[in-house]
Formats: sequence, C-alpha cells, structure tokens
Amino acid sequence: MKRRILFSMLAALMVIVTACSGGTGAGGATSGTNGEGKTDGTGNGSGGTGQEQVELRIMWWGDQGRADRTNQVLELFQKKYPNIKVQGEFAPSSGYFDKLNTQLASGTPADVFFLGGNVVDYANKGVLLELDPYVGSELDLTDMDESMVEYGTLGGKLLHISAGANARGILINTKLFEQAGIPVPQDGWSWDDYAGISKDISEKLGDGVYGTYNFTVDGMDIGLKQNGAQLYNMTEGKPGFTEEQALSWFKYWEATTAGGGVVTPELAVSNPPSDPSKSLIITGKVAMSLIPSNQFAAYQGLTEDPLTMVQLPRGPKGTGVVFESSQGLSGYAKTEHPKEVAMLINFFINDPEAAKVLGNDRGVPVTSKNREALQAEASDADRIVYDYTSRVSEATKTEPFAVSYNPPGFAEFSKLAETTVQEIGFGRKKVEQAVADFYNGTLQIFAKNQ
Repeated sequence: MKRRILFSMLAALMVIVTACSGGTGAGGATSGTNGEGKTDGTGNGSGGTGQEQVELRIMWWGDQGRADRTNQVLELFQKKYPNIKVQGEFAPSSGYFDKLNTQLASGTPADVFFLGGNVVDYANKGVLLELDPYVGSELDLTDMDESMVEYGTLGGKLLHISAGANARGILINTKLFEQAGIPVPQDGWSWDDYAGISKDISEKLGDGVYGTYNFTVDGMDIGLKQNGAQLYNMTEGKPGFTEEQALSWFKYWEATTAGGGVVTPELAVSNPPSDPSKSLIITGKVAMSLIPSNQFAAYQGLTEDPLTMVQLPRGPKGTGVVFESSQGLSGYAKTEHPKEVAMLINFFINDPEAAKVLGNDRGVPVTSKNREALQAEASDADRIVYDYTSRVSEATKTEPFAVSYNPPGFAEFSKLAETTVQEIGFGRKKVEQAVADFYNGTLQIFAKNQ
C-alpha cells in the first residue's frame, strides 16, 4: 500500500515538472534567437533567459502623446517576451530629472531611463550600466550609425544607446515669407542675411509680426562651433570658448534685436519658442526659429501655414550643425536584470514594429533599415524632416563637427545664460558687462560641477 502511494506521488511530481518546463526551459531558444541567446539578424535577442519571470521599470519624459506611443511599444515588447513584465513611468520634462535624481539618491531608479545631452553627468556619477558585454547578443548595433555608437561611449565604456537622431535647423513659416514678398531662404545663407531678412519681415508685415525668435542660448554652441570654438571642452574640463567669442555672439543678437526683427523679451517669456503649443510660429506672428528636427511635425500639426526647414546660416567654419543624438536609453548600474535591460533597449532601436509606432517623436531612427521603412510611408511633414536631416548628414561629410554633450551643471548654466539674455533685453545691463558676468559665472559653474 505504501509502495503504491509512493509511486503515485512520484508520478504526480513528474507530471508537474514536465508541465513547468514548457518546452523552452532555461537556456532554451525563444522567438528571435538561435538558441544561444544570440540575435538572429533581426536585432531581437533572448539573452538565454528562458521562461524566468522578470519585472523591469522604464522611465522617460514627455507629453501624453509620447507616453501613449511608448506604452504601445512596451506592449509589443511584452507580447514578444511574455516572461518580461515592464512598468512604464513618465514625467513632464520640467520635473523629470529632479525625479530621476531623487530615485538615484535613494537607490530606487527604474532599470532603464532616458537621458539627453546630460548623459555625461550620469556617466561621471557611475550610475549607468556598462552595455559592452551584451553587444552582439542581447544588443545588436550592427545597423546603427557609428556616430551614435560613439556618442554613447563615455570613458571607453558603452553606457548609452541613442533612441533617435536629429539636427537643429531653422524653422520657416513660408506663408509669412510669401505675404512679405521675400523668397524662402536656402541652405548656404549668411548671418547678415538672417538679420536682414528678420528686419524685412517685421517691417513689411508689421502688426506685431517678427522675423525671428531670439535663440542666443539654444544656438550658442552652434555659433561657437562656426568660429572654431565650442561650449564645453570635455577633455580639459573647462569652457571651450573665450569671453570675446561669447561677446561677439551676444552682440549679434543685440544688434538684430535693435533692428526690430526679433521677438520682444516680454513676448518670448509668455510665448516661449521651446513650447510648440505656445510658439508664435504657429499663430503666424513669427517667421523663423531654431528647433531640433524632431519637433517639426509637432509644429506643423498645430498650424495650417506651410512650414519647412533650412540649415542655419553659415559661419567661417560652416554651419556648425551635426546629425546628433536627441535622447537615448541607459540602464541602471545596479539593476538585477542587466540582460533583460539590454533586450529592452535593443527592442526600441531595432524592432520594425516599434519604429512604426514611435515614428520621429524622439528623432529619426538610428538604424538605416528603420529609417528607410519610415521614410517610405512618411507624411508630408516627415518627408521634410528626412530631407533636412539627410542634407545635414551629407554636409557633415565635408564639414565635420564634434558632437557636443551638455556641460556639467547644465541646468544652472542654462539659467545663467537665459538671465543674461533678459538682462540685456530689458536694459538692465550693457551687453559688455552682462557677458563678462556670464563668462565668470560659467567658469564657476563648470569648475564646481566637475
């Protein structure tokens, strides 16, 4: 009797073990792999995780539209890898990094989080996962632009994967140019052209219409590069420009403003150019502004006026513009699931379905196959973006410029720069004194944030 009971228990146990194995036990192949955790050429690797249940968190910034698209991609990922559950979190750009910094300080950040040009700050803190061990298995970079791979390699370690690429350019409201009887500018124009056109637009259209927004701050690094300098010299850990070079840039905008072609400081505060929904471009009150190319569709979607993009006016060294990372993904150095982190990052950049969902929201895809796929089905607005970024990419082959990262203490630096622009604009300081204070403040900010 006891022997029959023992045999019955053993038989039941064998049934349970067989059922749990599911045919793809630990180390077995899952969809998109060759059974060894390697990719099958589609950019989808299993990392050999089998059916182990894993939970990840991912965090990004943006509006509800970006959140919807990102969550849709996470759903696609979980369908492909049902053993990995992913929880998404997002925050407005204004509070995102405060939230991330608080989580990092308490040791509770997401396993994957998005970063921008400030990736250097986080690399220096040692909080980013080294992704090199997963390249060629969970993470496929074979179709990724080499410049994007280099961008994410800091201190000789791969710590960041660009999720999209863009190029800064001049947004043009072509309807205002038509109304003013002025030809839409073409690539290759000069800064004198820019100032003259801005003034002509304002004078010919009047009634509170301006030629351009003031982009002293957002365009500073580009303006410096056009003259052989840069905002921050990362190798030496100090500003890559002199006070005289900064003064030249600020004086250009002071003179262009005095000529009547620039949005007033008061209007720029209430209608910031960084917010498409509030920009005077879409209300037909401003003809030109500096934007990253991935924002073009957002602007065009808010106005019936036809818009386009042209390269920035040229300086002595060229346009100073590069095909650069808009933002990207990094893993937390202390994540308990590094392989799955690499798989999730890989999915964002390589999966064709994910690319169709994400579109150009974070910039054009960083892999050529996904760029070609999206371009074939692109809207009129997106075609303008693809055409523009292609022109920039071609231009950098003969006029290469180094990609810039945000300098240390970037938020503090940006506030100082914006304050300087307002002090000049509202007449509180002469431009020479304002720039002297700005440069000294910049030296202090960079030095204390090393």
